[in-house]
Amino acid sequence: MTEVLRPAGPADVDALMALRTEAEGWLKDKDTDQWNDTETGTRAIAKWRATIDDGRTWVVVDTGTGETLATVSRGPADRDFWTDADVLESGLHLYKLIVSRSASGRQLGARVVDWMSRLAALEGRDWLRIDTWRTNTGLHRYYEQLGFKHVRTEAPAHRLSGWMAQRPAGELTYPEALLAVSGAGSRGTSH
Repeated sequence: MTEVLRPAGPADVDALMALRTEAEGWLKDKDTDQWNDTETGTRAIAKWRATIDDGRTWVVVDTGTGETLATVSRGPADRDFWTDADVLESGLHLYKLIVSRSASGRQLGARVVDWMSRLAALEGRDWLRIDTWRTNTGLHRYYEQLGFKHVRTEAPAHRLSGWMAQRPAGELTYPEALLAVSGAGSRGTSH
């Protein structure tokens, strides 16, 4: 199986929604309240389309089957959590990392994080940053195993995310298993 990371396009929206729906079910079975208020319909599709149109979402596909195995997005610092004191421009902010259950056990999530970490370094940033669901301690442990250090937890009343962590840009968990990248074009993501 050959996995390739590429920018997402409008034709990927259905596959992204399927990944999200699968993740919602899996999380429910893991006894976490993350994403239990499922985003469905036009609101979720509009959010995916906006990140796709902005060139901020990528997918990992199996080149043999065409199956979408994972997705990740980047975005601006979430101002509900990160502040000017965090030196916002020093971090690349990773969002919506979702891996298909069919790709479980292949370290695909970690390899996507490694790609984002390399991208952060190439952009001259100091950190790869995340904010995750506050109550999902299993997810916190996962990211800590990938080298992320907890920065702090913010708990605005209108949000359920807020466990914030970062790892040095350029740090790799699986340097021997880097993802192949294609079709980045002028977006500067082929590094």
